[in-house]
Amino acid sequence: MRVAVIGAGIVGVTTAFELAQDGHAVTVFERRGSVAEETSFANAGVVAPGYVTPWAAPGMPAKVLKHLLSRHAPVRMAWPPAPGQLGWLWRWWRACRAPVFAANRAQMYRLARYSQQRLQALTQALQLEHEQAQGYLVLLRSAQDLAGARGSLKLLAELGVDFHLVDAARARQVEPGLNPSAPLHAAVHLPSDEVGNCRQFAQAMRAEAQRLGAVFQFQRQVLAITPGAAPVVQHRAAGGTAAPQADAFDAVVVCAALGSAALLRPLGLRLPLLAVHGFSLTAPLRVLEGHPHLGPQAGVMDEKYKVAISRLGQRVRVAGSAEVGGRLDVMAPAALSTLHKVLDDWFPGSAHLAQAQRWKGARPMLPDGPPVLGASGAPGVWLNLGHGSSGWALSCGSARVLADQLAGRAAAIDVSGLDVARLAR
Repeated sequence: MRVAVIGAGIVGVTTAFELAQDGHAVTVFERRGSVAEETSFANAGVVAPGYVTPWAAPGMPAKVLKHLLSRHAPVRMAWPPAPGQLGWLWRWWRACRAPVFAANRAQMYRLARYSQQRLQALTQALQLEHEQAQGYLVLLRSAQDLAGARGSLKLLAELGVDFHLVDAARARQVEPGLNPSAPLHAAVHLPSDEVGNCRQFAQAMRAEAQRLGAVFQFQRQVLAITPGAAPVVQHRAAGGTAAPQADAFDAVVVCAALGSAALLRPLGLRLPLLAVHGFSLTAPLRVLEGHPHLGPQAGVMDEKYKVAISRLGQRVRVAGSAEVGGRLDVMAPAALSTLHKVLDDWFPGSAHLAQAQRWKGARPMLPDGPPVLGASGAPGVWLNLGHGSSGWALSCGSARVLADQLAGRAAAIDVSGLDVARLAR
């Protein structure tokens, strides 16, 4: 089949690879100059299926309101509200009911676990290097943090996740670079989880997809999709004014993150996608004689501030804070302040912060949490989008599921509830 993939973030690139591996003639349309240039550019890099969970959780609205004015609030609400933001928040609030959360969390964990297995299989089979490091440590600063995490630990146990609740001494053995002066009550150690460079993996997947015959058309803006037995993609040079070109395919897969909503609206699909912005800073690690453990060995998460610190080769990435709505081109000083604080708390003096790269990305979030996978309902148009802050952790599994669905094969996991029909309820 001739298949068009719209979007070359981590989800679009892995989808292109899986489709090309299945023997399809794949063309990828991307408005930027390369892969993973937007939401996938500088994320935390964490692959921890047990911590892939919906934002829409019981008690979450109260937590957001409680911390709304806190200097280091994990979540901030942009003002004035973005178009559609109030409606999105209403749907998010309704999805916070315990039964809905439980179903969504199970779906996301199942997909994340499958995705991790697929990521590891591809990494091994294709001999890929993406600055991967094994292990993930969730830091609990106080007894109060541990008490607040009990519900999550219970869910991890129910899901069969490999984790260990350890004391501060053991946590410092796992991550010897942790600041010995920082208060630490306990930690959750997940030895089977990992961190890696999402953008580097996307670049490797692009090369592998091209080796299989996939064609990447960069600097191409998709203007419209005409569904049908031979769906048509209208596109032109990004930012250009020339007459658009039109190419017919046997199927079109939309992986265009926030841009998906505008493409699908004329087809009768009104997806409640909202930008939830995330922040990160990436800096070179210092090399000091006599101090071999500057920075993390792999990945840590500060549970109180919801900030991850990941080692990517000889660099450290600090990622976290969330801004609901807002503008991509306006950096939030308070969010960056939180990232600096958490890094200084746990790994003081570990990085050349004068050389830090600061980043803000617009993550395409659906109000209930899980992504949308499968047929759109419009003939010839398929969906793989809405992964929110978990695109890296869900990408490989989502891509394989989508390729199987397009081929008419049963997916390797249960994907009920991930189809677009759930958003109509």
